[in-house]
Amino acid sequence: MRMNGVLIKSTIVAALGGLLFGFDTAVISGTTHALTELYHLTPGSLGFTVLIALVGTTVGAMFAGMPGERFGRRDSLRGIAILYLISALGSAMAWNWYALLFFRFVGGIGIGASSVLGPMYIAEIAPARQRGRLVGCFQINIVIGILLAYCSNYLIGLSALGGMEWRWKFGVCAIPSALFFLMLFAIPRSPRWLAEKGRIAEARNVLERTGESDVERQLQEIVASIDLEHGQDNEPLFQRRYLLPIFLAITIGMFNQLSGINAVLYYLNDIFAHAGFSKMSSDLQAVVIGATNLFFTLLGMSIIDKAGRKILLLVGALGMAGCLGGVAFIFATHRNQNMLLWLLVGFIASFAVSQGAVIWVYLSEVFPTRVRAKGQSLGSFTHWAMNTLISGTFPLLAASSGAYPFMFFSVMMVVQFFVVLFVYPETKGVSLEAMQKRMEAHS
Repeated sequence: MRMNGVLIKSTIVAALGGLLFGFDTAVISGTTHALTELYHLTPGSLGFTVLIALVGTTVGAMFAGMPGERFGRRDSLRGIAILYLISALGSAMAWNWYALLFFRFVGGIGIGASSVLGPMYIAEIAPARQRGRLVGCFQINIVIGILLAYCSNYLIGLSALGGMEWRWKFGVCAIPSALFFLMLFAIPRSPRWLAEKGRIAEARNVLERTGESDVERQLQEIVASIDLEHGQDNEPLFQRRYLLPIFLAITIGMFNQLSGINAVLYYLNDIFAHAGFSKMSSDLQAVVIGATNLFFTLLGMSIIDKAGRKILLLVGALGMAGCLGGVAFIFATHRNQNMLLWLLVGFIASFAVSQGAVIWVYLSEVFPTRVRAKGQSLGSFTHWAMNTLISGTFPLLAASSGAYPFMFFSVMMVVQFFVVLFVYPETKGVSLEAMQKRMEAHS
């Protein structure tokens, strides 16, 4: 089945939230040095400056399901766009450290909520055979946003803005935030959300507009997957029949961060500086890392519906474990620093083609419609809670020895390999409704 214009447009617009997610995630790496000097930050307070956005992200991921269920995925994304805009402008104009913390917290709420509702919306409008690639557009936009943040930091750093440099780095995100808000008025609601609310005619219309080949069959599957008993919207997530998807959501969120990916992205310039590279060299090498992230995410997205989710996770875990072990060796021995960039490139490539390509697709697939918002919130919450813990403590651990955190991340990727190998089911090519039956049968 070919994708039509409405389906493509809806996917691109919803995935733009991922671009803002990536940009806001990575832009902090180009400001840590200036903020440390301006506000006299210790390693602990620098970690808190990064961590406060992650606290907001955790809150956003935890509660995104509620507005997503009440107001719909699309309309909730409009509110998220406003949060991104407020955060960008507020961080750029912050009058003291506490104001900066507040606006970074607001932006974090937007990141966490978009990480739940963006992939959920795309998964619910996408046909099963194309769902992996379409939901993967969200992840592609995340890495495009990361690359844009690194490029923006580098170009702004060349502009000789002095003490205003860090403000411009934060403020430029207001442009795509405003664009995201406006574009959301041009896409339809999720057909599955409409069906949940009993708006069957509207759901049918959306399926027709998005090019579904057998509208009535698909609509019947959607309706059949929703509990007939009125009031099932409040069905609890934590019950026996959802044990397997709950385990999958929690572990994939945990392992995504136990790879150390966001600690690397947030502190990339500091990692290079610790290895002896200059500020401008660090900025430029960050662009190389961002470009690698984008290329291998695109590669992962191009094969995810053919190779499957599980094989990508297995191959990526082995690659990450080896590269992280190499980085730990460099910091432990203070030798072969010239290999640092290439080991980080290898790590980013392994992550992007596996965890980066799979996580948001997998989270959007393993829960049934009636608890999908809650389940995706759980997985995203776990992801961001672990991110908060790891990124907040990374500067303190690295200050004593840069080898310790990377050694830990490497071991965690070995553990991930075996958990995925023995527990994770393959979800490629399976409709959301069929996946619901499969998961309940294994719980």
